[in-house]
Amino acid sequence: MSHQSYAAPSATGFISSLEGLRAIAALGVLTTHVAFQTGVDPAGTVGSILARFDFFVAVFFALSAFLLWRRRGHQPAGRYYLKRAARILPAYWVTVVSVLLFIPTGPWLANLTLTQIYVVGGLMTGLTHLWSLCVEVAFYLVLPLVVVVLDRFGRRARVGWIVGASALSLGWAYLPVVETSLDQDLPNLQIWPPAYVCWFAVGMLAAEFEGVRFPRVPTVVWWALSLTTAWIAGQEWFGPLGLTHPTPGEFVLRVLAGTAFATFIVVPYALGSPSRLLNTGWMRALGKWSYSIFLWHLPVLTIVFPLLGLDLFSGDFLLVLLATTAITLPVATVSYTLIEEPVMRWVGSWPARTRAQQALVTSATQE
Repeated sequence: MSHQSYAAPSATGFISSLEGLRAIAALGVLTTHVAFQTGVDPAGTVGSILARFDFFVAVFFALSAFLLWRRRGHQPAGRYYLKRAARILPAYWVTVVSVLLFIPTGPWLANLTLTQIYVVGGLMTGLTHLWSLCVEVAFYLVLPLVVVVLDRFGRRARVGWIVGASALSLGWAYLPVVETSLDQDLPNLQIWPPAYVCWFAVGMLAAEFEGVRFPRVPTVVWWALSLTTAWIAGQEWFGPLGLTHPTPGEFVLRVLAGTAFATFIVVPYALGSPSRLLNTGWMRALGKWSYSIFLWHLPVLTIVFPLLGLDLFSGDFLLVLLATTAITLPVATVSYTLIEEPVMRWVGSWPARTRAQQALVTSATQE
């Protein structure tokens, strides 16, 4: 493992290690879902860690927040929303429609509009993991307003506001309507966006401290801390295992553990020296495909069990993991190559085309 120097790049510089880190996050989410659906015992040492690999969702949130916060103000709000929509929606819609073709009675409107966490029964088979994308999109929507409010202040004040908002968000789970939402035939308000402000704050705070030097810490130490955090959070005394609904206090502990997990993984790479492993060609390729890996892995996992002739929760973790990965990667490659990349390239060319058209108009009026 390498050592981190914590000499941060410029706020406009590309941090290649984060591309590879996306790959690890996507594969981590895939692995935790395979572990759950194959019945890996969450009470065991390995099982408890794998169960809390769902904290890689926090890593995704922190990465997005870091990259967007460090580049805030670099483009008009309209352009920002257009690029976010182009990045998220086309591949998302293809995934959702593909699943809906096999489950036509599902809540299609909620899933197509990324509002499934806001309606009762909105999460459907093969797409339950997309709850986190609903939360992330909410962050995208409010970010320009947050920029307008906080950029009036200096860094110290901005940091204070971000920390304060994070602390305040921990009270979300204690609101009576949130605590009793499942008993009142309401959507699960516990997973609504305000609950996860801390996870986005990790990335925003990291962006605020670009350029600040910190003591060197071996990368292996950060990974050891993250895995230890996952193990602790996976213990039954820390909170309920499986899909049991946590109490407000247990939920807050889980959010805080996810915050620590994301901090230990994201900050060293965001503010540190480039990682040789994460900069290898295959890791960067996986990073490019990471969004489609995330989108497609659960629909693929859903069909892997009948393909292998296995029942849910019947074991064969490694077999199911290999099969799911082997099918997901080529599907994600096709999704990125035929959907994500062309759309982003097309949208990215709009300013150039617009300037060229304006030049033609100007030339014509002058003649």
